[in-house]
Amino acid sequence: MNQSSQKIHRAVIIGGIHGNELTGIYITKLFEQFPHLIQRPSFETLTLLGNPEAFAEGRRYIDKDLNRNFNKEDLQNLELRSNEDRQARLIIEILKPKNKSQTSIFVDLHSTTANMGLTLILIKLDPFLLQLAAYLSSINPLVKVLYIQSHEEDSFLISQCELGFAVEVGSVPQGVLSADLFQKTEKLIYEILDYVEALNQGSIPLKNDTLTLYQHVGTIDYPRNEHGDIQAMIHPNLQFKDYEPLNPGEPIFLTFEGRTIAYEGKSTVYPVFINEAAYYEKGVAVCLTEKQQITV
Repeated sequence: MNQSSQKIHRAVIIGGIHGNELTGIYITKLFEQFPHLIQRPSFETLTLLGNPEAFAEGRRYIDKDLNRNFNKEDLQNLELRSNEDRQARLIIEILKPKNKSQTSIFVDLHSTTANMGLTLILIKLDPFLLQLAAYLSSINPLVKVLYIQSHEEDSFLISQCELGFAVEVGSVPQGVLSADLFQKTEKLIYEILDYVEALNQGSIPLKNDTLTLYQHVGTIDYPRNEHGDIQAMIHPNLQFKDYEPLNPGEPIFLTFEGRTIAYEGKSTVYPVFINEAAYYEKGVAVCLTEKQQITV
């Protein structure tokens, strides 16, 4: 049976995999306090706070990035005992109980300092996920769809669910709540749950037959010297221009001395995660995508 026609038994809403991304954390807390908001007749909805220790300390993580910690080898290695190793195993025990087969969706809530609106992040082109994304983007112009296929994808939490995807909301500073984005994210979750309910009832909402997909094709780091120190900033012409075209020869960086550095690629790309605060340590100034139309 095609995933798009399967009955969904459970939805899991996860916030706070990163402890300083408050939008998802407080939405999760809202739903814990008022569970009727996310209850639907045909499936159960659970909530989970991903990294409570990091949240308590106001940090992205305690020892290492929890959302890069879900590959099979690490999960099975009981000698790994950092906070995030322990938390990853606990999350899997909760979300994937043994001897219990259910069709679930995971909605992993994140926020970003980049101007990415409401971005759905897919790591697989599953028919259900594509149809859901097409529906959501058709009713809300803020919704964009980013497809990431890289060696890191197997370490993401959403890799642990066949129908897992992430929601990136921005721009919002780390450790800060934006009422506007909070309400838009909350509304998006209701739209996701209502879509699943309609699917289970055999009445899939009307959607576009085509979907604009932004496929991740690479990253660019900040210019650095031999000591690894950053030598330039995101150019003002590029800042907050996520999902807008970047053409060869256009400004991408500005040195501290005021010299412009141009994009040297050979084709037009669509940058995302521009100047993302959490990615400085990862050596990523921008992620590059190619824009394409696909039929769903």
